Amino acid sequence: MSQRLNRLRAEMQRAGVAAVAVVPGSNLSYLTGLDMHINERLAVAFFPSAGQPVMVLPALEQPRAAAQAHFPMRFYPWTDSEGPHEALGRAMADLQLDGARLGVEYTAMRVLELRSIEQAAPEVVVGDATPILAALRMTKDAQELAAMRTAVHIVERTLEVAISQIKVGMTERALANIWDAAMREIGSAPSFGTIVASGPNAANPHHSNTDRAFQPGDLIIMDGGAVYQGYASDITRTVVLGEPSAEARRLYELVQAANAAGRAAARPGASGEQVDQAARTVITQGGYGAQFLHRTGHGLGLDVHEPPYMVAGNTAPLTLGMTFTIEPGIYVPGVGGVRIEDDVVITADGAESLTTFNRDLIVLQP
Repeated sequence: MSQRLNRLRAEMQRAGVAAVAVVPGSNLSYLTGLDMHINERLAVAFFPSAGQPVMVLPALEQPRAAAQAHFPMRFYPWTDSEGPHEALGRAMADLQLDGARLGVEYTAMRVLELRSIEQAAPEVVVGDATPILAALRMTKDAQELAAMRTAVHIVERTLEVAISQIKVGMTERALANIWDAAMREIGSAPSFGTIVASGPNAANPHHSNTDRAFQPGDLIIMDGGAVYQGYASDITRTVVLGEPSAEARRLYELVQAANAAGRAAARPGASGEQVDQAARTVITQGGYGAQFLHRTGHGLGLDVHEPPYMVAGNTAPLTLGMTFTIEPGIYVPGVGGVRIEDDVVITADGAESLTTFNRDLIVLQP
């Protein structure tokens, strides 16, 4: 953790930021080891570019935080009777942040914390700390990759269990529950809400599971992930129940080729935009460009969605240790859809696919 703190300070100094403010969540866990969840009580940690980190938090949380923190922190506790504003004001005054540049989590910090910070230091200059924090978290070390490999093993093992139980008349919700239960049975949990989309419902990339019963000929998209030591996996496979139509086979072959093209394009120095374009070109040339409705992939780690993103406009080069998904898809209203998703890590030789589950079309007997 101290190494992460040193890297954070280096990034802050490059960005000309005096401190970064972090609320309970994945960034706080990454930097300190604190396992805290955001709630109605204000809690904010401040990481100055030089000096000891501090944290403003409810007094009832201080003993746990002091025990979990992986390095010394100075705490500014507050009680329900007094409220957080005096403690926050003292912390920010001690850090001399009024008038300074402060990075905050644009996608995680609430109005509650932001307005309280601005009240405590009216001259503070607030900016987005996402690039600073992403620069640390996008590159995974050996321990993080080991956790992700285990999360992948869990989700692939349980995916096989779930697929083996698919039959005509089973519902989307029942299949999702089977997959979720298999993950929990071996000590894990879903890393996000498991998606099962069948038949015409598979034309919706982020379908919400229903009680629709599977029918012969259905394409069934299964999108799920597992968690191990806080790190997530994320996989999608599409199976067909009974003999697929000619169009269903065509959709599958295009997505399978696009997935392979995206994985082949992922290498050190390539950009997220180039990976996206490699996968998208295959589908566009196949006549279904308008039916590829989302980016090709997203970063993966402590969060299921985090930088880097495989999308047009992301021209930053990929570097060793970056982990992300490659998940092209085609979605045709009234017909269904296909998505094939893999988790990869950038290596010196290109990209290693952490997920290795069969990518060929699995045809199940109805």
